[in-house]
Amino acid sequence: MLFHEIYSSYYLAASSVLREAVQGGLTGKEMNALVQKYAFGESLLTIPDGLKGEKWRLLHRDFSTPLEEEPSMPLTTLEKRWMKALLLDPRIQLFDPDLTGLEYVRPLFTPDMIVYYDRYSDGDDYQDPDYIRHFDTILRALREKQNLYVSFESRMHAQPKLVVTPYYLEYSEKDDRFRLIAAGRKRRWVINLSRITACEPAHYSEAIPLKEASSKTITFELEDRRNAMERVLLHFSHLEKETKRLDDNRYRVTLKYDSNDETEMVIRILSFGSAVKVTEPESFIALLRERIGKQKQLAAPTP
Repeated sequence: MLFHEIYSSYYLAASSVLREAVQGGLTGKEMNALVQKYAFGESLLTIPDGLKGEKWRLLHRDFSTPLEEEPSMPLTTLEKRWMKALLLDPRIQLFDPDLTGLEYVRPLFTPDMIVYYDRYSDGDDYQDPDYIRHFDTILRALREKQNLYVSFESRMHAQPKLVVTPYYLEYSEKDDRFRLIAAGRKRRWVINLSRITACEPAHYSEAIPLKEASSKTITFELEDRRNAMERVLLHFSHLEKETKRLDDNRYRVTLKYDSNDETEMVIRILSFGSAVKVTEPESFIALLRERIGKQKQLAAPTP
């Protein structure tokens, strides 16, 4: 529910600012504090500017508001149609979302209308009954903090059978797969859900500590055109990051990512085109050049 979480953070921050403005006004510093409290950290780059610059037409430049009563913002028909479209996604369906109030709403779009590029076509089968059952078991174990007995087929065609402590689910956009991050007796496990052959709650109750994954960082400069900044923050919202404004239209962003996802990071960075320029490390820049070189070879006409 990433889109819904981001929308909710904007809604909470903006409505809190307006509520304070209606009740007696507020300063710019107070407005920033409310945004930090109710929204994501990077929202300080967008919400205050949107309010102070009168782009959203909710506050005057002196931070007063034309509204005389506290705002009430029910969902519009368009917002309901957008939410219904998101909830029809087979990946979101795995979390058994509540569709109450949206039963008769026509979705804004359906999953079959979306065409994906730079993504493998052999992703998880989200409608497979065994897959759904395993996903539900894992989700319940995560919520109830239970250990799991898991059997799966490894890449070497072995059939490991082990007791693990599940820590979180991870989705790979490149592979279109969910992965379970779990701790076993001797190591950290990253298990593709599609490879799981058996999954059930384990009677072993002691939690196994999770070893820290190896990570890498990448730094790039971003030119904010065609909402590039907003798209980058949305695209990498799940990663630890540091963002610094260089001037009115340029930013420096440092991301921390799992070293196992390096190929996926290369693909995702390239998807932003010339709006993003990677400055370090040199090893990542070399991977970008290699990837672009392969794309040029594939696109070159055959003699």
